[in-house]
Amino acid sequence: MLIDLRELLSGSSQDLNKTVKLEASVFDNGVVSYDITNKEEFTVVITKLGSSKISIKANTSVTLDIPCDRCLTMVSTPIDITIDEIVDFADGASEEETQLEKDYIDGYNLDADKLLFSELLVSMPGKTLCKDDCKGLCLICGNNLNIKECGCDREVLDPRMSVFKDILNEFKEV
Repeated sequence: MLIDLRELLSGSSQDLNKTVKLEASVFDNGVVSYDITNKEEFTVVITKLGSSKISIKANTSVTLDIPCDRCLTMVSTPIDITIDEIVDFADGASEEETQLEKDYIDGYNLDADKLLFSELLVSMPGKTLCKDDCKGLCLICGNNLNIKECGCDREVLDPRMSVFKDILNEFKEV
């Protein structure tokens, strides 16, 4: 959703409140896509701080279906997002600040979806597990070990220690 900032920047008003709902149904971070299962309406509060500076604040929650990092089962993951940005439209704004703003500011329009997506990207969990003691997948057959034990020999030894294993096996035979 695009929010027109011209009225705010021209001095007609000091703040602007818009109720926004995320329009997309998929979150694509450039590498992988996640389904958005729940998205709440939220209010974006834009306040004029100076002749060419505004503050953008919002709070919302989005639920994504993210695969478990161990067993690949889909996990419904709620992510709380807090947006607190200051945008400077002045010609003297730093190059780094201008580069960051180009993502969700186009001229005098604020793209609420892009703003939310950039904050969602930062708020994504580093690791997602279906449960704390997830056993994952069998490295041999690919079976989900949370559902059923497969019986494969998954003992993985350091190849440098295989000499000691051979010695122990010789003593067992005696």
